[in-house]
Amino acid sequence: MAVLDRIPLHSEFSPRTGRPTSGSCRFCGTRFANRVVDLGMSPLCESFIGYDQLNQMERFYPLQVWVCHECYLVQIEEYVSGEEIFSDYAYFSSFSDSWLNHAKSYVEQMIAQLELTRRNRVVEIASNDGYLLQFFVQRGIQSLGIEPAANVAKAAEAKGVPTLVRFFGTDLARELAAAGQQADLILGNNVLAQVPDLNDFVAGITILLAPSGVVTIEFPHLLRTIDGNQFDQIYHEHFSYFSLYAVERIFLAHGLPIFDVEELPTHGGSIRIYARHADDHSKETTRRLIELRQVEEEAGVASIEYYAGFEKKVHATKRKLLEFLIEAKASGKKVVGYGAPGKGNTLLNFCGIRTDFVDFTVDRNPHKHGKYLPGTHIPILAPERLWDAKPDYVLILPWNLRSEIMSQLAGIRQWGGKFLVPIPEVAVFP
Repeated sequence: MAVLDRIPLHSEFSPRTGRPTSGSCRFCGTRFANRVVDLGMSPLCESFIGYDQLNQMERFYPLQVWVCHECYLVQIEEYVSGEEIFSDYAYFSSFSDSWLNHAKSYVEQMIAQLELTRRNRVVEIASNDGYLLQFFVQRGIQSLGIEPAANVAKAAEAKGVPTLVRFFGTDLARELAAAGQQADLILGNNVLAQVPDLNDFVAGITILLAPSGVVTIEFPHLLRTIDGNQFDQIYHEHFSYFSLYAVERIFLAHGLPIFDVEELPTHGGSIRIYARHADDHSKETTRRLIELRQVEEEAGVASIEYYAGFEKKVHATKRKLLEFLIEAKASGKKVVGYGAPGKGNTLLNFCGIRTDFVDFTVDRNPHKHGKYLPGTHIPILAPERLWDAKPDYVLILPWNLRSEIMSQLAGIRQWGGKFLVPIPEVAVFP
């Protein structure tokens, strides 16, 4: 059944583009009526600033989150196109050791679970710098990465990962399928949230997936984002925020029923869905899928009331973090940041934290060194500078990697340095 057969009659789609109009749900087209949280005005989180741009105008956009009362997809409006955001990108997945380990573990799991051999083909959508596909390549399995950012794709090619510099959708899927390149496994890690045209993207997966193939998609679980007060997961590059409830409806509308799901610790709590073609009856619905559906139902994700208290929790966290920083600076303490992730820029801009609170931040990615965080203009330096500064507090902006970072920076305890983690509540770790 086509997606348009499943949407309410009052939905609004553009006759020119076939996509929902502004102010409407990007899946079903229902007009927005229920706001989840307003994070004010913010720049694009990956739009790092050069020194020569510090006195130039920056573009800020509203960061308001809405929930659709028909399909319960949580989302922001599309103020900037995906082409403008992702054609040149500063995020390289391979700079996180724990994420590399996560990718390698996934590859081993899929090879064993799906019995993949050299005869099979794997396609990753938004394959970044080849952080994951390199492990399939090493095992001799045919692999193709699809990555719109040319600068990042170049790093993947250097790892021996064949990569198409394209945006994924139905057009590219038809080209690949016509060339005999349907995939036995299609995967996408933390890409679904970054897709402005969800219907075209998922429809493309349906076209590209081999008849008995499997698609796995990972994304931060909305249940963990809301319950864990993880509001910094919200930024303009993330167009949508998914519950299992919403994503099942999206994939089913395009002929891809979900038959399994895994809960993962990544990004503060993610899920990995497994989907198949509707006419592929060789894969049975698992108990853990049934159980997670029940968990969401009991939590109330398919009710507007579930989202009503989120904004109050967000405002409370902002006040607590500012209170801590004000007291620390008044006491003469030095605070520096660790990392320059997208989530960090949401946190800093929403809270109004600039160099009056945080002297600078450090990051392992050399592509960011010498630049400044968007909006706040906090300098980004190499990690060695942290040891020169000897701060009293290190504010961990990628808090989802706090264990990895605290292990890497254990030496700050030599001068009595401590770690400051802002989410879900402000916490200090010695």
